[in-house]
Amino acid sequence: MTARSSGTRRYAEPVLHISGAWQRAARGAGLLASDGSLAPTIFAEISAAAVRHDAVNLGQGFPDEDGPADVLDAATRAIRDGVNQYSPGRGHPDLLAAVAEHQQRFYGITLDAGREILVTAGATEALSAALLGLLDGPDDEVVVFEPYYDSYAAAIALAGARLVPVPLRWPSLEPDLDDLRRAVGDRTRIILVNDPHNPTGTVFSREVKDEIVRLAHRHDALILTDEVYEHLVMDGRHVPIATLPGAAERTLSISSGGKTFRTTGWKIGWVTGPADLIDAVLAVKQYLTFVNGAPFQPAIAAGLRLGDAFFDGLAATQRERRDLLGEGLRAAGYAVSTPAGSYFTVADARGILPPGQDAADFCRTLPERVGVAAIPLTAFVSAAHRRDYASLIRFAACKRTEVIAEAARRLAASGR
Repeated sequence: MTARSSGTRRYAEPVLHISGAWQRAARGAGLLASDGSLAPTIFAEISAAAVRHDAVNLGQGFPDEDGPADVLDAATRAIRDGVNQYSPGRGHPDLLAAVAEHQQRFYGITLDAGREILVTAGATEALSAALLGLLDGPDDEVVVFEPYYDSYAAAIALAGARLVPVPLRWPSLEPDLDDLRRAVGDRTRIILVNDPHNPTGTVFSREVKDEIVRLAHRHDALILTDEVYEHLVMDGRHVPIATLPGAAERTLSISSGGKTFRTTGWKIGWVTGPADLIDAVLAVKQYLTFVNGAPFQPAIAAGLRLGDAFFDGLAATQRERRDLLGEGLRAAGYAVSTPAGSYFTVADARGILPPGQDAADFCRTLPERVGVAAIPLTAFVSAAHRRDYASLIRFAACKRTEVIAEAARRLAASGR
């Protein structure tokens, strides 16, 4: 029982202890407090501070501008044309066709649109449905590159499996092959690869990808890829693991339209791969959302068919914003790991941290002191390894160029 005060009166209120699988998910995501309550995420805390101090919010990774007019117009047209009821369970036929065309056009991957593609409520549902559908309890392990997108740990824990991290160490933030080999074993069910990588901006080398495929064969593991930043590779071109020799038959590839077309609120994603694996994901997905976003599906199909100039422009614009942000961070005294892809730049604040502070403490004061908000990298790692990332901070360079320029100016001024 706990007591709550109201003026001079005090009364007792029961504390409810609700058991269930939610505790596994919350514990996996690092959000279960010691008293059993659900702790708020640092994303919410930092975003609130950004609003309170009118700071440039480079914390959460969503754009601050709309996507291309052709895509928005296609959604409006679909709504007016009556595409407002349930879509087919596997997805709108036009989007299924467009995903197949996209994979062939950019990567030379040939897919059966009716059997080897499934439309989902964003990439996150595709990931969750795949993990829930393909994992089978505590004997299964999922190898994940750490730091990792926070939903991975929650979904793996919800499935009752074990997360096995492979560290991405500063300053290269690239995996060490010996670490990878030690992590993958006969209990490995899935190797989960986020490439380009959130939160580090790393693009995995061909050597790393080849080793992932070799280890998957050796230990009879599946490969699950999260490729939502596929068109935001700033140095070179994205190479899906599914295109490598021996990979296609054991790989599920996931992407979405949210990052590419600046429509994160639409939640239109997809997963592609062998028909039997897609069927396994569908068996779970159909009992989650069933279907979603009917008028947005043909709109994303229109986006996937845009010309090369659009896709080339995405990478060029992101490169410009990355470089602006990097200049401001270096001028402020940070060490910077220049990302090869994604929205994100990781910086080391070790040289400017006040005595006794870590990056989490530093980020809580950054909106008020500097007028910029960012997220400590410890938000993306398991509790046992937070000390290894205690001085690292993730900045999201997915805002308008003039906004990034203003953030860079504020950061640079703070270092003078």
